Amino acid sequence: MEQAIKIGIIGDYDSGRQSQVATNEALLGAARILKQQIEIEWIPTPLLNQNADALLEKFTALWCAPGGTYKSFDGALAGIRFARETGRPFIGTCGGFQAAVIEFARNVLGITDAEHVEYNPDARNPFIAALSCSIAGQAMEVRLISGSKACRFYGKEEVMEQYRCTMGMNRRNQALLHNGGFRIVGVDPEGEARILELPGHDFYMATLFVPQLNLSPRGTHPLILAYLQAAANAG
Repeated sequence: MEQAIKIGIIGDYDSGRQSQVATNEALLGAARILKQQIEIEWIPTPLLNQNADALLEKFTALWCAPGGTYKSFDGALAGIRFARETGRPFIGTCGGFQAAVIEFARNVLGITDAEHVEYNPDARNPFIAALSCSIAGQAMEVRLISGSKACRFYGKEEVMEQYRCTMGMNRRNQALLHNGGFRIVGVDPEGEARILELPGHDFYMATLFVPQLNLSPRGTHPLILAYLQAAANAG
């Protein structure tokens, strides 16, 4: 019998959050299409404050979930760092996008004071800040950069996606992140970062939107399908 792919979801599960319930449903839908057996396990962020590597070693792929603030932001960052450094397929959506930005800024670019204002309202160097206009609950256009993996996965250069966030990347730091290696490959019509990907990884992507809330009639999404396919290949 085929061995199940182990998917670890970094986040504090709450069955009352639609985006988190949809995360499980989207993975199961992609698994049905790919005819893959999967096991999904949510990892509470406080558990990752210590020994994150030992806790996450068993997982083939990792996902940093949406859904409010994390009980331990440092725990979420530790989980993301493990995924990045070990080359595991990774996706971060909404809050996971925001945490992935901070993790990269601190641990790759060496910007130790890169902060998220939701966790530190007095941040001197906010990489994640309040959006000028909340996009929570809205569907908005995303323009994809030709030649990017994201564009290849979608098979087109313009898509509509669903958002649940009031926070996003501080625009003044976008070029710094992009030129530092975490590529901005999807933007809104005003040029604000919406999709990031890390070259050199089979699949390492972050979306400010919540793709699991925008499933096809078959119950999946092109990015989630590509993520699970990368996990299957890695396994």
